[in-house]
Amino acid sequence: MSRALVASPLTAEGFAPFGDVLEPKAQPDKIINQGKCGRHHDLAQVDFADGRAGISLFVSEARHLPYAVELVERHPEGSQAFVPLDGVPMIVIVAPDEGGTPGAPRAFLSQPGQSINLHRGTWHGVLAPFEAPGQYIVIDRIGEGANLEEHWFDDPYIVTAISTEPEV
Repeated sequence: MSRALVASPLTAEGFAPFGDVLEPKAQPDKIINQGKCGRHHDLAQVDFADGRAGISLFVSEARHLPYAVELVERHPEGSQAFVPLDGVPMIVIVAPDEGGTPGAPRAFLSQPGQSINLHRGTWHGVLAPFEAPGQYIVIDRIGEGANLEEHWFDDPYIVTAISTEPEV
């Protein structure tokens, strides 16, 4: 048996309990580089218990609807940011923590120009570029000790549709 999920557009308000949406503001905080570059300053906090920030490159296969969400994972020792290099939208699955296990997941679909930073300890799905392969810069914790917990659902959730209405 499976359970249906509908992916909503990714918005800062709807995603706030799980992390940050990284995208340009309406106006940059500062104009730099001889007046040719707008700086959108300090959009997310990199948060680690210990260790250091690492920058990795992920290359992922495309996902299509219906998309089965069989597991979620979390990183208790550090936040994790995903920055698309090629503008491919991604299906972002997140779930609240309910006493050490994930609650009911929520699904979002990013838009070109959006990146995400998952808060430390947030249950989330695997990297899922939508309808095309994707390359991502990933900024996360590099350090000693376990920083990965996985939870497999007894019954998978299935992303069956993409909504045009934002979830708040």
